[in-house]
Amino acid sequence: MLKHRGFPGRMTGTDFQFTIRRANMKEGATKIIRRERFKDRKNLDRAADSAFMAALWGYFGEEPFERGNLDAGRLSWLFGREVVAAEDPFDPASYEALLRIDVQRAQASFPEIFAEDAPAFDPDDWDEEDD
Repeated sequence: MLKHRGFPGRMTGTDFQFTIRRANMKEGATKIIRRERFKDRKNLDRAADSAFMAALWGYFGEEPFERGNLDAGRLSWLFGREVVAAEDPFDPASYEALLRIDVQRAQASFPEIFAEDAPAFDPDDWDEEDD
């Protein structure tokens, strides 16, 4: 499993994790699914989606990226909309699966991240977990 060094481990000040520490050797990678984001979600949940999207954009940009140690649960909130498969066939239960950001949908969903005055991605501003 590829570890994305410098990618934030979690949303600062919360328990919302963005990465996992180690691969699940017994059962394999948790399957990425499309989770519905209902309008009545808590503000903190929405903030976690936005922070995760900002981290993805700052770290990967428009380039395809390997799932690696990115948290399947957090990816699932964006999967099928702002984050899509970058390969065909796509294995949602693989650490090696390639993903990419659908820039147009991400800009529509999270305009604050793509605004000209948006703060630049700074990995030192994030909580990174030690191995």
